[in-house]
Amino acid sequence: MRALRIAGLGTDGRTIILETVPRRPGERRDQFTLVVDDTLHAALRGDLPRLDPTESDPESEMRPREIQARVRAGASVEQLATASGVSGERIERFAYPVLLERSRMAQLAAQAHPVRADGPDVRTLEQVVTDTFRRRGHDLSAVTWDSWRGEDGKWAVALRWRAGRSENRAQWTFHPGAHGGTVTAIDDHATDLIDPQPAAQLRTV
Repeated sequence: MRALRIAGLGTDGRTIILETVPRRPGERRDQFTLVVDDTLHAALRGDLPRLDPTESDPESEMRPREIQARVRAGASVEQLATASGVSGERIERFAYPVLLERSRMAQLAAQAHPVRADGPDVRTLEQVVTDTFRRRGHDLSAVTWDSWRGEDGKWAVALRWRAGRSENRAQWTFHPGAHGGTVTAIDDHATDLIDPQPAAQLRTV
C-alpha cells in the first residue's frame, strides 16, 4: 500500500490534494484529490470502523507475475518488500522458484568458458577465477555467485568477493551453448579476473 501525504488545498476549497511519498530519490510523485465531505469528517471523528492493514485492497499489491519478473531481473525479496509495502512472506512465496532459476543459471555460467581477446579459454570461468584468486592470495571462501536476466533477454552472472577493505563485483554475460557455453566480460573487474597475464591488477583498498 502506497503512502500519501497532503500537498495542499484544492482551488475550489472543497478538496485536499494528496501526493505519493517517493520510495527512492527521483521517483515521480502522483497526485490525488480527496473530497472534504461527511465521510471524511466522520473518519476524522473516529466514527468509521478501522481497517486492518492486512486487509488492503489486493489490487494495490504486486501481482505474482510482476514479482517474478522483478526477481528474475535481479531484485531481492527484501528490496521488493521495502519498495512495495507487500509482506516479505507473500513475495517470497512467488519469488522462490525464480530464485532457484537464478541460482541454477549462475551455476551454469560458472561452468561456461570465458572469452578473451585470443578466444575462449579451455578452462571454465570458475576454474579461471579460482586460479586467479590463488595467485593473488584472495579468500575463495567469501566468494558468492548470482545471476539475473537483463532487459535484452540475456542472462548475466556476477561474482562478489572481499579483498582487504574493498567489496568487489565482476560481471559477465552468459551465452548458453555447446560444451557449457561462454561468458564475456561486462566490466573491468571481470576482464581482469579472466586475463591469465593481466598487465595491471586492479587495486583494492
